[in-house]
Order: sequence, then C-alpha cells, then structure tokens
Amino acid sequence: MRILHTMLRVGDMQRSIDFYTRLMGMKVLRTTDRPEQKYSLAFVGYGDEAAHAVIELTYNHGVEHYEIGTGYGHVAIEVEDAAAACERIRTGGGLVTREAGPVKGGTTVIAFVQDPDGYKIELIERRSAAPA
Repeated sequence: MRILHTMLRVGDMQRSIDFYTRLMGMKVLRTTDRPEQKYSLAFVGYGDEAAHAVIELTYNHGVEHYEIGTGYGHVAIEVEDAAAACERIRTGGGLVTREAGPVKGGTTVIAFVQDPDGYKIELIERRSAAPA
C-alpha cells in the first residue's frame, strides 16, 4: 500500500494551479473537467503519480470559499533550504506564516506557508547525510 494523493477543495482553480506550480515548483500532471457534474480536477506534484504522492485540487463549480475546519493540519514538503524557499514564495506573492527555524524542542528546520485557500504547507529542510 502507498498514499496516492491528498485532495484539497479550492475556490479558484487557476489561482491554485499558479500557487502550486509557480511558487511551490510542482507540475500539473493531469486535469479533468466535468461540466455536467459541475466539478474540475487538477493533479499536481513533483513526479509521476505511479511513483509519487500528489495533490488533487478539486474545484466545485460556483463554490469560491471553504471553511478549513479544526481537524485539518497541513501538507508537508521536503525542501533543500527552508529559508530560501520562504523567500522565493514570499517574493512570488505567497504568504509565509512561520519563518524557517528549528522545530520547538528539536533541530529540524521547518517553515510554514499558506496557499490561496488557506491550507497550511509545512516546509521541512532536508537533513544533510551524516559524514561516513
């Protein structure tokens, strides 16, 4: 078994695709438009769905806003340099909600950004391999 995707409901498909591709560096892997059923999908990610978990963006026609709720946490993405990723996202118009720094009580460097619909994304800095 493996995780295939995480689905997020979005209020503006193009705005969300722009965020995930331009600011987060993902690629649009495939899209589906179902006008009769009043929804559209876009799958975005860093690699082919056969080998990587991806994000499914779902736009329900006519719904521009969703309440996130108290049960949702975040999507975590590994990055080379969390501070550089924050700066790139901020410069591109994205919202950084926690600057890069060590997690409370630990040494792992993390940061948080927020997508246009309010979903939190944790950036976790890749740890260097220990010297041999």
